[in-house]
Amino acid sequence: MNRDVSPSRLQRSLRATVLGMVANILLASAKLVAGMVGHSHALVADAVESLADLFSSVIVWRGIVVASAPADEDHPYGHGKAEPIAAAVVSSMLLVAAAAITIQAAREIQQPHHTPSGYTLLVLIVVVGIKEGLFRFVMREGISVESSVVRTDAWHHRTDAITSLAAGIGISIAWIGGKGYEAADDVAAVVAAGIIAWNGWRLLRPALNELMDASPDPAVAERISEIAADIPDVIRVEKCIVRKMGYHFFVDMHLEVDPRMTVQQAHEVAHEVKDRIRRELPTVYDVLVHIEPAGQSTGARGIDFGHRPRPS
Repeated sequence: MNRDVSPSRLQRSLRATVLGMVANILLASAKLVAGMVGHSHALVADAVESLADLFSSVIVWRGIVVASAPADEDHPYGHGKAEPIAAAVVSSMLLVAAAAITIQAAREIQQPHHTPSGYTLLVLIVVVGIKEGLFRFVMREGISVESSVVRTDAWHHRTDAITSLAAGIGISIAWIGGKGYEAADDVAAVVAAGIIAWNGWRLLRPALNELMDASPDPAVAERISEIAADIPDVIRVEKCIVRKMGYHFFVDMHLEVDPRMTVQQAHEVAHEVKDRIRRELPTVYDVLVHIEPAGQSTGARGIDFGHRPRPS
């Protein structure tokens, strides 16, 4: 059975990423020009954050392409780790961007300000609408194709929308309040940076967990154990360990069978378990089955679903 990443999944992931890259180029350019001409430090900071989004989208794109490559001699388990690596890099960039925006805004607060021009607010309203739409589209695609890096890229769009919204609030206060309120957009930039940092950390943790082979949702292991236990001649599922690598799952199982079985019979049971799991759960890339004689386990806690003997 072919276990490579499906062309549809790769195409949808790349489409979402490339769309975000094109949007970031256009929006970053518009915000940078409007911010410089309109005397809005928050809008310029927002443009810089969009440029960082563009760079992160390039990382996402490469991560998706590398992760989709089939297994080879040097990487027998495939290249799926490229996705959480890219997700971790992009999440770290969010944290760096938040720190940079905070430092820059703190400096600008101390400096004399011009009141931002009113049209900068119109630019931000358009940006927020476009970015929120991108977030919803890319997040939907990321959930559909089960890609952590695409979901992380989606949150880059939402954090951009958040910074734009915060900048818009700051510009509104500075514009309406007049003299003495010029630094409001810098204060808004600091608030937005805090939100960006929180999202960066929230997205970094699952990427690191996947890189560290943390156990996925317990429901995955339970479903795999149920499928195995339903095979005739499997007396007990002693152990089921699952790890995630990109889009795929790798499974290690310890199964108890009748100790009077021949090696050939036990081998056939193991193969039947492996084949059925991969057939019913296409995201399972491989299953390593260890056969043990029933009643002679090492004492580890197992999962007993009841023995269904093979029909004679």
